[in-house]
Amino acid sequence: MDGEIESLMKIWITTISCLCYCYYIASAIPKGLLRLLSLLPIFYLFYILPLNLSSFHLGGPTAFFLVWLGTFKLLLFSFNQGPLVLSSPNILHFIFIASLPISLKQHPPTTKTTDQKPTNPKWLLLLKLLLLAMVICAYDYRENLHPNFIIVLYCCHVYLGIELVLALVAAPVITVFGFEIEPQFNEPYLSTSLQDFWGRRWNLVASRILRLTVYHPVRSMSIGFLSPLGAMSVAVLVTFIVSGLMHELIYYYLTRTPPTWEVTCFFVLQGVCTVVEVAAKKVMLRHGWRLHPAVSGPLAVAFVAVTGRWLFFPQLLRNGVDRKAIGEYAILVDFVISKLPLHLFHFSSGIL
Repeated sequence: MDGEIESLMKIWITTISCLCYCYYIASAIPKGLLRLLSLLPIFYLFYILPLNLSSFHLGGPTAFFLVWLGTFKLLLFSFNQGPLVLSSPNILHFIFIASLPISLKQHPPTTKTTDQKPTNPKWLLLLKLLLLAMVICAYDYRENLHPNFIIVLYCCHVYLGIELVLALVAAPVITVFGFEIEPQFNEPYLSTSLQDFWGRRWNLVASRILRLTVYHPVRSMSIGFLSPLGAMSVAVLVTFIVSGLMHELIYYYLTRTPPTWEVTCFFVLQGVCTVVEVAAKKVMLRHGWRLHPAVSGPLAVAFVAVTGRWLFFPQLLRNGVDRKAIGEYAILVDFVISKLPLHLFHFSSGIL
């Protein structure tokens, strides 16, 4: 664990150095191809840095932050677009926004911040933390649990784990700088459709960056020779394909095995079904039909879970990533205990 922490520190020192180069040198290069070329060495470093980590809980988030979010934000930055152009008045802001899963809220001039929806109450975050702990404890009895119930635990683990990691990483930055950031999740279990799930509720950090780097450019290019619905459909499909490919890359950092393309197929399937759903809703609305959200919502969430069992989880399960992730919790507890002062450990033992 000590070696892993040391590697993590070296990775983030290198990352900060790279982002200083982007802020002071690359930003002085005219936007466009020349700036993009100047950023290629940074892209290469971002792709190889997570290979120095072997743990699930350090390697996975680092790969997501740098390989996906970081490179996509810098790609937009090379053309003077995206969150790094809109929200980086100084070097510290630039580094945090480029390397962490945060995006500052952009208020229209006529919008008052007092009109914004309140953030989720703190007790909800604590409840999710408690639920994650219960899921982890339930793994001790996995030999006696039905396989379908274990898949439900995995789904809950993925959702709660990603949301809590993103929230915990962003919290210190929000506290220090007072940033008002865009939401990272929006209670995906309340989704009313696949479109609602993927576009407005699930991992909004990734959704926003994909919308800027893939969806909008593809739709703009397609609108010249396709109908608005056709351009939207093509843009949605390409966005899901890119998301699938990025997940394949993240899976490689977690498993260190060649891709099987199952997770890409999962996202292609989600994209196709989302496009069909949108087209079907337009037809239904023209005839005055509408499926009640109490029906469409559970169907959408169940569809994601069932197809996830078929295509999203198998590669992780075959390579033992689930057992590795579960085992790391015990390693983390032992590591924290080993770093506690000896007198505090004796005091705690005496209480117990």
